[in-house]
Amino acid sequence: MLKQMLGLLLAVVLGVGGAWLVMGTGWLSTGDKKSHLPLPTGGDFTLQSADGAVNLADFRGKVVVLYFGYTACPDICPTSMATLKAAMALLTPVEVAKVQGLFVSVDPERDTLAHIQQYVRYFHPSLVGVSGAQAALQEITRRYGVFYRKVEVPGSAMAYTIDHSAVLYVLDKQGKLQEQVQHAVPPAELAAAIRRWL
Repeated sequence: MLKQMLGLLLAVVLGVGGAWLVMGTGWLSTGDKKSHLPLPTGGDFTLQSADGAVNLADFRGKVVVLYFGYTACPDICPTSMATLKAAMALLTPVEVAKVQGLFVSVDPERDTLAHIQQYVRYFHPSLVGVSGAQAALQEITRRYGVFYRKVEVPGSAMAYTIDHSAVLYVLDKQGKLQEQVQHAVPPAELAAAIRRWL
Protein backbone atom coordinates (compact mmCIF):
# COMPACT_ATOMS: atom_id res chain seq x y z
CA MET A 1 0.00 0.00 0.00
CA LEU A 2 2.79 2.42 0.95
CA LYS A 3 4.62 1.52 -2.26
CA GLN A 4 1.52 2.34 -4.33
CA MET A 5 1.02 5.66 -2.55
CA LEU A 6 4.66 6.60 -3.14
CA GLY A 7 4.27 5.64 -6.79
CA LEU A 8 1.20 7.86 -7.15
CA LEU A 9 2.99 10.75 -5.42
CA LEU A 10 5.92 10.33 -7.81
CA ALA A 11 3.50 10.40 -10.75
CA VAL A 12 2.01 13.69 -9.58
CA VAL A 13 5.43 15.26 -8.96
CA LEU A 14 6.68 14.19 -12.39
CA GLY A 15 3.56 15.47 -14.12
CA VAL A 16 3.58 18.84 -12.39
CA GLY A 17 7.34 19.18 -12.68
CA GLY A 18 7.31 18.48 -16.39
CA ALA A 19 4.56 21.00 -17.03
CA TRP A 20 6.25 23.73 -15.00
CA LEU A 21 9.59 23.01 -16.68
CA VAL A 22 8.02 23.76 -20.04
CA MET A 23 6.17 26.77 -18.66
CA GLY A 24 9.47 28.23 -17.52
CA THR A 25 11.00 28.35 -20.99
CA GLY A 26 9.65 31.80 -21.81
CA TRP A 27 7.63 31.09 -24.95
CA LEU A 28 4.27 31.72 -23.32
CA SER A 29 2.25 34.88 -23.06
CA THR A 30 -0.11 36.05 -20.34
CA GLY A 31 -2.62 38.70 -21.20
CA ASP A 32 -0.82 41.69 -22.71
CA LYS A 33 2.64 40.37 -21.79
CA LYS A 34 3.68 38.60 -24.96
CA SER A 35 6.85 36.65 -25.61
CA HIS A 36 9.29 37.98 -28.20
CA LEU A 37 9.42 34.52 -29.76
CA PRO A 38 7.09 33.81 -32.69
CA LEU A 39 3.93 31.82 -32.11
CA PRO A 40 3.83 28.20 -33.27
CA THR A 41 2.34 27.69 -36.73
CA GLY A 42 -0.79 25.92 -35.40
CA GLY A 43 -3.19 25.12 -38.20
CA ASP A 44 -6.17 22.97 -39.02
CA PHE A 45 -6.64 19.37 -37.89
CA THR A 46 -9.27 16.65 -37.64
CA LEU A 47 -9.70 14.44 -34.55
CA GLN A 48 -12.50 12.26 -33.19
CA SER A 49 -15.13 13.15 -30.61
CA ALA A 50 -17.85 11.01 -29.04
CA ASP A 51 -20.16 12.40 -31.74
CA GLY A 52 -17.84 11.80 -34.70
CA ALA A 53 -15.07 13.61 -36.53
CA VAL A 54 -14.31 17.19 -35.49
CA ASN A 55 -12.33 19.53 -37.71
CA LEU A 56 -10.97 22.81 -36.40
CA ALA A 57 -12.49 24.44 -39.48
CA ASP A 58 -15.93 23.46 -38.13
CA PHE A 59 -15.57 26.38 -35.72
CA ARG A 60 -14.79 29.15 -38.21
CA GLY A 61 -16.56 32.29 -37.08
CA LYS A 62 -15.88 31.51 -33.42
CA VAL A 63 -12.90 32.21 -31.19
CA VAL A 64 -11.48 28.82 -30.20
CA VAL A 65 -9.75 28.17 -26.88
CA LEU A 66 -7.69 25.04 -27.41
CA TYR A 67 -6.09 22.93 -24.66
CA PHE A 68 -4.03 19.72 -24.75
CA GLY A 69 -4.14 17.45 -21.70
CA TYR A 70 -5.63 14.22 -20.34
CA THR A 71 -8.52 13.36 -18.07
CA ALA A 72 -6.48 11.52 -15.40
CA CYS A 73 -4.27 14.59 -14.88
CA PRO A 74 -4.36 15.26 -11.13
CA ASP A 75 -4.22 19.05 -11.06
CA ILE A 76 -2.86 20.96 -14.09
CA CYS A 77 -5.70 20.03 -16.47
CA PRO A 78 -8.52 20.56 -13.95
CA THR A 79 -7.00 23.96 -13.09
CA SER A 80 -6.83 24.89 -16.78
CA MET A 81 -10.41 23.81 -17.42
CA ALA A 82 -11.61 25.62 -14.29
CA THR A 83 -9.86 28.78 -15.53
CA LEU A 84 -11.65 28.43 -18.88
CA LYS A 85 -14.98 27.84 -17.11
CA ALA A 86 -14.51 30.94 -14.96
CA ALA A 87 -13.42 33.03 -17.97
CA MET A 88 -16.55 31.95 -19.86
CA ALA A 89 -18.64 33.03 -16.87
CA LEU A 90 -17.19 36.54 -17.26
CA LEU A 91 -18.40 36.79 -20.86
CA THR A 92 -21.90 37.85 -21.86
CA PRO A 93 -24.24 35.20 -23.34
CA VAL A 94 -23.78 36.82 -26.76
CA GLU A 95 -19.98 36.54 -26.39
CA VAL A 96 -20.14 32.93 -25.13
CA ALA A 97 -22.10 31.99 -28.26
CA LYS A 98 -19.05 33.11 -30.30
CA VAL A 99 -16.52 31.02 -28.32
CA GLN A 100 -15.68 27.32 -28.61
CA GLY A 101 -13.59 25.47 -26.03
CA LEU A 102 -11.77 22.42 -27.39
CA PHE A 103 -9.96 19.86 -25.18
CA VAL A 104 -7.54 17.49 -26.94
CA SER A 105 -6.60 14.38 -24.95
CA VAL A 106 -3.02 13.24 -25.52
CA ASP A 107 -3.80 9.99 -23.68
CA PRO A 108 -5.91 7.98 -26.16
CA GLU A 109 -4.70 4.75 -24.54
CA ARG A 110 -6.72 5.53 -21.42
CA ASP A 111 -9.20 8.24 -22.46
CA THR A 112 -12.19 6.92 -24.37
CA LEU A 113 -14.06 9.47 -26.45
CA ALA A 114 -17.15 9.12 -24.26
CA HIS A 115 -15.10 9.71 -21.12
CA ILE A 116 -13.38 12.77 -22.60
CA GLN A 117 -16.74 14.31 -23.45
CA GLN A 118 -18.11 13.57 -19.98
CA TYR A 119 -14.99 15.18 -18.48
CA VAL A 120 -15.21 18.43 -20.45
CA ARG A 121 -18.96 18.81 -19.98
CA TYR A 122 -18.34 18.89 -16.23
CA PHE A 123 -16.62 22.25 -16.79
CA HIS A 124 -18.92 23.77 -19.42
CA PRO A 125 -21.78 22.37 -21.53
CA SER A 126 -20.41 23.81 -24.78
CA LEU A 127 -16.91 22.30 -24.50
CA VAL A 128 -15.93 19.59 -26.96
CA GLY A 129 -13.43 16.82 -26.19
CA VAL A 130 -11.44 15.05 -28.90
CA SER A 131 -8.51 12.70 -29.39
CA GLY A 132 -6.95 10.47 -32.03
CA ALA A 133 -4.14 8.11 -32.90
CA GLN A 134 -0.72 8.93 -31.48
CA ALA A 135 0.71 9.67 -34.94
CA ALA A 136 -1.96 12.33 -35.52
CA LEU A 137 -1.55 13.77 -32.03
CA GLN A 138 2.22 14.03 -32.44
CA GLU A 139 1.86 15.88 -35.73
CA ILE A 140 -0.71 18.32 -34.33
CA THR A 141 1.13 18.96 -31.07
CA ARG A 142 4.36 19.62 -32.98
CA ARG A 143 2.60 22.38 -34.96
CA TYR A 144 1.22 23.92 -31.78
CA GLY A 145 4.48 23.68 -29.82
CA VAL A 146 2.95 21.29 -27.29
CA PHE A 147 5.18 19.07 -25.17
CA TYR A 148 3.95 15.74 -23.84
CA ARG A 149 5.44 12.37 -22.97
CA LYS A 150 4.33 9.20 -21.24
CA VAL A 151 6.15 8.43 -18.00
CA GLU A 152 5.90 4.91 -16.58
CA VAL A 153 5.36 4.79 -12.80
CA PRO A 154 6.06 1.25 -11.58
CA GLY A 155 4.03 0.21 -8.56
CA SER A 156 1.45 2.95 -9.08
CA ALA A 157 -2.23 2.23 -9.53
CA MET A 158 -2.12 4.69 -12.46
CA ALA A 159 0.72 2.71 -14.15
CA TYR A 160 1.83 5.85 -15.97
CA THR A 161 1.40 9.60 -16.02
CA ILE A 162 1.89 12.13 -18.78
CA ASP A 163 4.20 15.11 -18.55
CA HIS A 164 2.71 17.89 -20.65
CA SER A 165 2.82 21.62 -21.22
CA ALA A 166 -0.08 23.63 -19.83
CA VAL A 167 -1.14 26.35 -22.25
CA LEU A 168 -4.51 27.66 -23.38
CA TYR A 169 -4.29 28.56 -27.07
CA VAL A 170 -6.55 31.36 -28.30
CA LEU A 171 -7.39 31.14 -32.01
CA ASP A 172 -9.20 33.88 -33.91
CA LYS A 173 -12.38 33.42 -35.94
CA GLN A 174 -10.37 32.29 -38.96
CA GLY A 175 -8.65 29.55 -36.95
CA LYS A 176 -5.30 31.33 -36.70
CA LEU A 177 -3.37 30.99 -33.45
CA GLN A 178 -3.12 34.45 -31.88
CA GLU A 179 -2.23 34.02 -28.20
CA GLN A 180 -0.87 31.49 -25.72
CA VAL A 181 -2.14 31.91 -22.17
CA GLN A 182 -0.68 30.17 -19.12
CA HIS A 183 -3.08 27.80 -17.45
CA ALA A 184 -2.98 29.45 -14.01
CA VAL A 185 -3.72 33.06 -14.97
CA PRO A 186 -6.66 34.84 -13.35
CA PRO A 187 -9.80 34.06 -15.37
CA ALA A 188 -10.18 37.76 -16.22
CA GLU A 189 -6.93 37.59 -18.21
CA LEU A 190 -8.16 34.68 -20.29
CA ALA A 191 -11.53 36.42 -20.78
CA ALA A 192 -9.68 39.53 -21.97
CA ALA A 193 -7.61 37.45 -24.42
CA ILE A 194 -10.81 35.90 -25.81
CA ARG A 195 -12.48 39.30 -26.15
CA ARG A 196 -9.53 40.66 -28.14
CA TRP A 197 -10.47 38.29 -30.98
CA LEU A 198 -14.28 38.31 -30.85
